[in-house]
Amino acid sequence: MKLVVVGTGYVGLVSGACLADVGHTVICVDVDALKIEKLKSGVIPIFEPGLEEVVQRGVESGRFLFTTNLKEAMEGAQVILIAVGTPSTEDGSVNMAYVESAARDIGRAMTEYTVVIDKSTVPVGTTEWVHSIIRHETSCDFDVVSVPEFLREGHAIQDFMKPHRIVIGTHSTKAINILLEVFSAFQCPKVIMDERSAELTKYAANSFLAMKIGFINEIASLCERLGADVDQVAKGIGLDPRIGADFLRAGLGWGGSCFPKDVRALKNLGDGLGVSLPIINASLDMNTMSRQRVVDRLVSLFDGTIEGKKIAVLGIAFKPNTDDTRESAAIALMQILKEKGADVYAYDPIAEFHSAYHGFDVKIGESPYHIAQDAHAIILATEWHEFTDLDLTRIKQFMADDVMVDARNFFDPVRVKEAGFRYLRVGNK
Repeated sequence: MKLVVVGTGYVGLVSGACLADVGHTVICVDVDALKIEKLKSGVIPIFEPGLEEVVQRGVESGRFLFTTNLKEAMEGAQVILIAVGTPSTEDGSVNMAYVESAARDIGRAMTEYTVVIDKSTVPVGTTEWVHSIIRHETSCDFDVVSVPEFLREGHAIQDFMKPHRIVIGTHSTKAINILLEVFSAFQCPKVIMDERSAELTKYAANSFLAMKIGFINEIASLCERLGADVDQVAKGIGLDPRIGADFLRAGLGWGGSCFPKDVRALKNLGDGLGVSLPIINASLDMNTMSRQRVVDRLVSLFDGTIEGKKIAVLGIAFKPNTDDTRESAAIALMQILKEKGADVYAYDPIAEFHSAYHGFDVKIGESPYHIAQDAHAIILATEWHEFTDLDLTRIKQFMADDVMVDARNFFDPVRVKEAGFRYLRVGNK
């Protein structure tokens, strides 16, 4: 089947590449001509394990194509996916300008029946809104369907190719039959529901996972006072199948392009409807507290101040296996350290830090050993696998003091202590 994807960002590129990999002909469309030319020459704009190989297979097979011309791309296409950005605004609502623009362009280019998929994460009611925009531009028959994505950065290819479920939100039998054919290669439940329920499902899923992280960080604060170990508590409760072990890792909280935006959007939805959402609000508060608590514990080791202290931070990306720094907990942590007067150095294997964008300065080192030179403390903020093999004894020898803060409970405590560090873990006294 011929498919068109509008948007070559994280969701659009992964979705397009994977759909081409299972046999469809997919054309990715973007208004950014430079990005399209780079994609045609094999330059991938994002770091995602396995994506480059899948894109290359699709291009070499002739099934994965790129263009800036939406009208030409849509000729003969039965399905078109809207996968453009939906960033947060200052008040927590969703900026829908890119979706609106894509919908208008699709309507103007439409010449035959088409199934339009809302793949972007969008507010409840967007499917109807997009339908009205397209209807204003065309007399063709079409359906707009909500098919939310559930991709984890760093695991997106696996998540797309082996999904736990595919949610299809529509009342149209014709659209359902076409989409069941589109997704026939994926062996998982296809859950058919109404459009609004599908849109809310995405927000509810991410907010629930964010709540689990916030909950275990709240338990971690009790563990630090009581002398308990949050990792052992998490294991004890996670073995209960009603709870599950996933997302019960204490640390700096959640970040990235999905959880913060989606939780804030759900809060904004509740505020707009006059519906009290105390658990959602508490999740946001706890996430902020998680970073502050780590810094407060560090400050307590230096007689109440870290002003003028050199602090080395391992990790900039919001999670390992991605170059994404959006809403990164590591960056939020560094900002608090800077506000406390610390001299902050950082290293990340992939991600970059742009002072002009984030509004404060951080010195970037070429290796973990480089940033450890004369540091008073080192903080593990992003649990990259390569940090497993660090020579901790060597790092300790470079440092001016002996404090290690493991904000992701990543290192082996015995190994850290044998290297001579004063060691702080989250949720452990």
